[in-house]
Amino acid sequence: MRANLVTKPLTHAHVEQIAGQFAMPDLLLPFWGYRKKMPMHQIVRLEGEGNYTLFHFADGSQLMVSLTLKKMEGRLSPKVFVRLHKKNIVNLLYLEGIHPDRQQLSISLVNGDRVDVSRRKASRFMKQVKGFQQELIALDTPQPALA
Repeated sequence: MRANLVTKPLTHAHVEQIAGQFAMPDLLLPFWGYRKKMPMHQIVRLEGEGNYTLFHFADGSQLMVSLTLKKMEGRLSPKVFVRLHKKNIVNLLYLEGIHPDRQQLSISLVNGDRVDVSRRKASRFMKQVKGFQQELIALDTPQPALA
């Protein structure tokens, strides 16, 4: 099976810059008796575990919160975060490759995770990736100065 590389992975500095342009605010997450701010752009993937969500961050750390994946999905930026199936949401900023197969579409992320895309969501996922890449290209294109 051959990997279809989407683009070269973004650097940490580029992710920080894009996060500002995509309006990705910090998330306020509930913990034991208090709430903690977490930067949305540093989330690589969210994994549903029943009534809990496991966050996978760019620095390799993980964090579990007592909110469902469905509740978390509503708090995330829809331009950058994509739900692949009932248990995973990924951040397109950390997408490394798309791996088509006859039976199953899967993706790889810069942290080494490989996640399957549900058959029902595959075509929508591909449209979202193409739209996201077009927005990235538009952000990189210098805008003409106004007179």
